Amino acid sequence: MNPADTLPPCSVLLLAGGRGQRMGGRDKGLIDWHGRPLIEHLQQRVRPLTDDLIISCNRNYPRYAAFADRLVHDDSSDFPGPLAGILAGLAAARHPLLLVLPCDVPGVDEALLDAMRHAQQTHPTQPLMVRQGEFWEPLLCIVGKVHQPLVRQAWDAGERSPRKVLLALNAQPLQCAENDPRLANFNTPQLLGR
Repeated sequence: MNPADTLPPCSVLLLAGGRGQRMGGRDKGLIDWHGRPLIEHLQQRVRPLTDDLIISCNRNYPRYAAFADRLVHDDSSDFPGPLAGILAGLAAARHPLLLVLPCDVPGVDEALLDAMRHAQQTHPTQPLMVRQGEFWEPLLCIVGKVHQPLVRQAWDAGERSPRKVLLALNAQPLQCAENDPRLANFNTPQLLGR
C-alpha cells in the first residue's frame, strides 16, 4: 500500500486568480509551458490525491473548468490577492484539509506533496507552510477548514498576507533547500522561458 493512502483525504486548491501583471496581464495559469498550460501540469500532479480539486480563477472560467471539479472566484472584481482565493477555497472544500498550490510552480512533484501531507499530520491542528531556505512559501501550504473563521477574521481586519495569517495560526514549516528546483516560480516571461 502506498504510504500516502494512509493519509486523511484532502481537498486541493490551485490558485490561478491573479492579475498576471508580471506576465503583461496574461492569465498565468493558461500560459503554455512545454506544450501545455501551466494549470494542466499542476492538475495532473495533484489529481491522484483528491476527489475535490478546486481552482480559484477570476476569468476564463470555461477553460479552467476542464481541469477542476469546481471553480471558485474572489468576492470582489479587483484581484484582491491570493488570500481571497484561499478563503474561497476553504469555504468550498469538502474535506477537512485544503492543500494549496499556486499555478506557476509546475516542478512540484509527488515527493514534495507527500512530504507536505505527512509533515502536516505530525501537528494536525496546525497549518503547514513550505519554507525554502530562510523564506516562507505561503502559497504552498495545507490549511484546515477549522481555521476558516480565523482566516476570515484576519481578512475582515484588513490583513492580505497569507504568510502573516498562517504564521499567526502557528504554521509549522516543511523545510526545503534554498534552491529547490521543484519550487521554481515561473511568474515572469523570462523565468518561464528558461
